[in-house]
Amino acid sequence: MSKTSRQIKNLTMLALFLAIEVVLLVTPLGYLRIGVLSATLLHVPVIVCACTMGTKYGAFMGLVFGITSVINATMAPTVTSFAFSPFVTVGGFNGGYQSLIVAIVPRVLLGVIAGSLYQFFRKKDLSIGISAGCSALVSTIVHVVGVLGLILLFYAAPYAQAIGVAQSALMAAMGTVILTNSIPEILVAVIVNIALTKALSSKN
Repeated sequence: MSKTSRQIKNLTMLALFLAIEVVLLVTPLGYLRIGVLSATLLHVPVIVCACTMGTKYGAFMGLVFGITSVINATMAPTVTSFAFSPFVTVGGFNGGYQSLIVAIVPRVLLGVIAGSLYQFFRKKDLSIGISAGCSALVSTIVHVVGVLGLILLFYAAPYAQAIGVAQSALMAAMGTVILTNSIPEILVAVIVNIALTKALSSKN
């Protein structure tokens, strides 16, 4: 395949992933409300893109994911949306520049980590399926821990008050989030990434 053909193919694939991300953003599939919290599927296109196209494209898709998170928190705020958008005030709590860090940085790293791990596992001669599954598993866990960790770093007190728990109990509440919201996110990411990475890799 010539360089020009490869570039056209990459741009076409990137446009497809971007379209999927936008569809998830504007439909209930993107952010599934669970009480004051929400589970998301927008990490899945980031991981698949990173594994099939590389870390550079994965990081870009992660940036898009982060921006959509800011948009969602701004346009459809919940009591905790101040942690993800500097443009909202909810329950007397204001978002700030730290909100952009929470919303964007872990999502960019999600793409970088997923793509890097996939390349690492493939170089170790692991199968496409195992490499894709392990990459999705680890990168999604790191993403979840990163988002929750940054919330604890920047917004521990107001976040605890917003969800109605004592600050001393916030770590336990975050653990509940991981068990209830994040396990389904991880399982979906692993299953979909294995299937799509296998399918897309066979087209190369």
